[in-house]
Amino acid sequence: MDFNVKKLASGAGVFFTRAVQFTEEKLGQAEKTELDPHLENLITRADCTKNWTEKILRQTEVLLQPNPSARIEEFIYDKLDKKLPSRTTNPELLGQYMLEAANEFGPGTPYGSTLITVGEYQKRLGGAERELLQTSAATFLTPLRNFLEGDWRTISKERRLLENRRLDLDICKARLKKAKQAEAKAAAAPDFQETRPRNYVLSASASALLSEEVDKAEHELRVAQTEFDRQAEVTRLLLEGIGSTHLNHLRCLQDFAEAQATYYAQCHHYMQDLQRELNKCANSVSTPHPTAAVCPDPDHLSAFLSGPSSPVATVSSSSSQRPSKLDMEQTQLPVTGSRKAKVLYDYDAHDASELSLLADELITVYTVPGMDPDWLIGERGNQKGKVPVTYLELLS
Repeated sequence: MDFNVKKLASGAGVFFTRAVQFTEEKLGQAEKTELDPHLENLITRADCTKNWTEKILRQTEVLLQPNPSARIEEFIYDKLDKKLPSRTTNPELLGQYMLEAANEFGPGTPYGSTLITVGEYQKRLGGAERELLQTSAATFLTPLRNFLEGDWRTISKERRLLENRRLDLDICKARLKKAKQAEAKAAAAPDFQETRPRNYVLSASASALLSEEVDKAEHELRVAQTEFDRQAEVTRLLLEGIGSTHLNHLRCLQDFAEAQATYYAQCHHYMQDLQRELNKCANSVSTPHPTAAVCPDPDHLSAFLSGPSSPVATVSSSSSQRPSKLDMEQTQLPVTGSRKAKVLYDYDAHDASELSLLADELITVYTVPGMDPDWLIGERGNQKGKVPVTYLELLS
């Protein structure tokens, strides 16, 4: 217990001495040892990395989870080192509500069947969002947190230790300076008025004590300088590791962007499928219109896309059944605005009326009266079919 009290008192004395040195430096009353310019640059770079990593991490968490209470719950589970229970995403919850509503209204009704269709696709969107959250947490958020909670804490600890070593070095410098000033003052102004032998002994003893004090201060300064240099080297090596941290964060950022691209591509694909399903539902419940001859039927459009039939097929068709007037009109629909287009993304045809696409290829596109404005007719050699406009870049 006595040893602990002495150690505590010694530590308190060192702390007080450092506090006095720090205060005097701030007031301009004491000299301060400046760090190496290269080390200063490394410290500035590390502080910049830490600050921006915190901001990027916080904003990414807000982007992926806009609900503040949910973020607080995730933070608590993370600090308690417990697995976060699975949470239903908002699209999944919306899809579930739509399915329950469809059961209430009747799955066989037009509204109920449409609710079922939209609800299923909302659940698919929710699954894609869940996958994005899991991938982003593993490949992007976790490495950023590991840097802030691991590497940066180690760097901060060594920097605080370096600052303490610097204060100790400056304290030793100030102590040596005072000791030399006292020794020089005693040597420059001896007391010759005292003639008693006892005063000569005291004067010689004081001079020896001052000289001993100077030697002690020089020794302490050498030790402090050695410890400061050693700690500066350790800190420098840690700070130079920030470059490796940037490379690691670069790879994580690329993984995050890839996860986002996959998520948005899935969402785009699901919504296109949903639009096709809704169009089919709308066509099935719509009544015939007098101007229906202008809007091509999907089956007739497939026949139109297959191109003109051969003479043998024409003879066979005319011998078996004479085509109706409506079929003739739809087969002879005029084309408008034929032009070249560049394919932006790969596209797989969903039925025989569509044309599969490969990214970066050039095709000829045009439209026919009555077509959905989100679609065009595409031609590649002898192949022909519907293509989505969003996958194309129209060329002049």
